[in-house]
Amino acid sequence: MYATNVRNLKRNPSEALRHAELEPVLILKGNEPNAMLFNLKTSLGDINEQLKPALAASLFKDRVLSLGAAAQISGLSLSEFIDHLTQLDIDLVVADQQTAQELKVLDEWLS
Repeated sequence: MYATNVRNLKRNPSEALRHAELEPVLILKGNEPNAMLFNLKTSLGDINEQLKPALAASLFKDRVLSLGAAAQISGLSLSEFIDHLTQLDIDLVVADQQTAQELKVLDEWLS
């Protein structure tokens, strides 16, 4: 799936249209998915298959699914799904409050 932001879409809409002939185009506003662009000649069955990675990425980003479960839903291999997340600028690991504590304990242990 091709992803672009609103600024690039305004600057060069024909690029997004060319990509839409092959696959859905995800349009980002900021870093958040905002809209999808589809070619009208694409069958609904094809669109359904092409949307699976987008849905899986969204569910992973919202921490509804684990990385493995999201990859399975996407229909991609794990490495392909990780590449897909990277292209969409979705972090694989998100630090939380416990991460700082764990790093502190690790630093003490290694000292």
